[in-house]
This record gives sequence, structure tokens and C-alpha cells, in this order.
Amino acid sequence: MKVIGLDIGGTAVKAGLVDTTTGSLVSARRRVPTPPGGGPNEMAVVLASLVAELSPDAPVGIGFPGPVVHGRIMAATHLANTWTGCDAPEFFGSVLGRRCVVLNDADAAGIAEMRFGAGVGETGVVLMLTLGTGIGSALFVDGQLVPNLEFGHIEIDGAVAEDRAAARPREAEHLSWEEWAGRLETYLQRVDQLVWPDVILLGGEITVEANRFLPLLDVRPRIVIARLRNAAGVVGAALASACA
Repeated sequence: MKVIGLDIGGTAVKAGLVDTTTGSLVSARRRVPTPPGGGPNEMAVVLASLVAELSPDAPVGIGFPGPVVHGRIMAATHLANTWTGCDAPEFFGSVLGRRCVVLNDADAAGIAEMRFGAGVGETGVVLMLTLGTGIGSALFVDGQLVPNLEFGHIEIDGAVAEDRAAARPREAEHLSWEEWAGRLETYLQRVDQLVWPDVILLGGEITVEANRFLPLLDVRPRIVIARLRNAAGVVGAALASACA
């Protein structure tokens, strides 16, 4: 089945046409900047253009940066707060003119990794963390998703964790790899104390340079680098739509 996956982020929107039987992209992955303001009206123009380029009629799965409960957006991390309360399937369906399934973006990435990536064969408690503009989190217990966790928003030493340990602050504050790895280690240790995962999957573009920071981390759970990288959110969103 061919399904369009959209991965909405605070920095960029990624999209692709996905073969949901293999988890592979059957189109080039599109990436465009998140429109200024990041509100529904601005986003509608960008998404309509991306979807029209990819397929005239394929269904759509959308990963959204915030909790989505029974189709309703409860908060919009790194986007305009006008998203809050939006009936996501209805809004995106009307904008795109086709069936849409909407879920949290980190949940989408985790679904893809568990089905086709580094999570294949992993059992027990698996925590997926995506390091980007913020920190997304997806938790799986014996393969079952516990949706809408926001572990990037926990407080550590009086600060929101993702404001210190995501990929963006490393660049914004010009941190060395050692400095940033120290922050990431503190964050991972705190999360470990909350859910005691058997394995942590680390995703996000920064993991391309995992050799720069992974050897510096001293944490209890086994750390595995995600395989699908920036395609994970697109693939997972498409899978969610195909299974709905």
C-alpha cells in the first residue's frame, strides 16, 4: 500500500510516499522549512503543496509535534498555540481533500523503528528518543505503544530538559561534544529513573555523528542508534494511516 507520510516539526516539514509493506520511500523525501508563524493557515498551504506533488489520491498519515488525544491536538510544541484544541483529522482532511490519520510525531518515529528499524526484535520496555529541535519520546512495552509521552518536557535543575539536551541547544550555545554529552547523560539518567527501559533508541539528525558523543555517555540502559534517521517520522506516520 502506498501512503503519504508527513512529519511536521518546529524547524522543517518532511514528506514522502511510503510503501507500507516494506517501510521504504518510493519517492524522494521532501523537506521544506516550517512556515513562519507555524499556525494552521500557514501550514495548510505547505502541506497541500507537498501532498499534491507526491500523489493525487494516496491516504495521508501525519506526525504532529505535540500530544494528539482521540484526534484532538492538546498542545503544539514549537508551533503556534492556535493548534491547541484542533480536531486534527477533520482539519487536515479538509485541507488535503483525503483521509488523514494524525498522531504524535515521536510516536510515529517509534512505530517505524519498531517495525522496520533498530527496534525490530526488541522486547520489554523500549524507549525511543528523538533529538532535534526538542526531544520527542515514544515508549513501547512488549511492542505496544504508550502514546503521547512528553519526556522532553521534564524539569532538570530548574530547566526544561529539551532546552538543554536536544540537538538545537548544542548548536545555539556552541557547546563542545563533551559539554553536550554531559547534558544528554544527565537527561538519560533521569529518564531511566522514571521508566527503567531495557533499551533506549536514539534518533534525530544528530545521530549521524553518534561516534562523537556515544562513547562519552555512561548510562544503565543499552543505547542503540535508530536506523531510519530522518525518514522515521515519515514512515511511521504512513504506517499509522495504513493500519487505521
